[in-house]
Amino acid sequence: MVDAGGVAKNGAYKYDDGTRYVGDWNGRGLKHGAGSLALVDGTRYDGAFQNGLCSGLGVIVFPDGAKYEGEFMQGWFHGHGVFWRADGMKFEGEFRGGRVWGLGLVTYADGSHGFPRNEGFFQDCKLVRRRRCPEIIQKAQKISMMARAQCNAA
Repeated sequence: MVDAGGVAKNGAYKYDDGTRYVGDWNGRGLKHGAGSLALVDGTRYDGAFQNGLCSGLGVIVFPDGAKYEGEFMQGWFHGHGVFWRADGMKFEGEFRGGRVWGLGLVTYADGSHGFPRNEGFFQDCKLVRRRRCPEIIQKAQKISMMARAQCNAA
């Protein structure tokens, strides 16, 4: 007997809108555990789910080529991770509620960080206070690598 919160079964489902999910489900019929979600617009999420929402480590790739690898909570980018824009710019650092929010570093497509360097505390995607934060950047890189490895192993 599996409790309603744990993984009860594994399987695939195609929703009426064409969205497809393959992975673990809980006893209430919600995505729960490891899975892969492919939306009709081409967006794809591979990673952990909790009670129907992306939660835990995961990788999401958007139709334009933008990608996020890192921590999710209740369906949002939340925690540490790396986000690459389609134009090659990336942010390594902290996210809250789906936004760049916290310490981190911007790297432009040419490999530069801007002048002065775009590193520090970001609030709603804007740099508000410059500060070196190598430990946060390293943690974001590590979490990103762990999310990618977890998805590649599945």
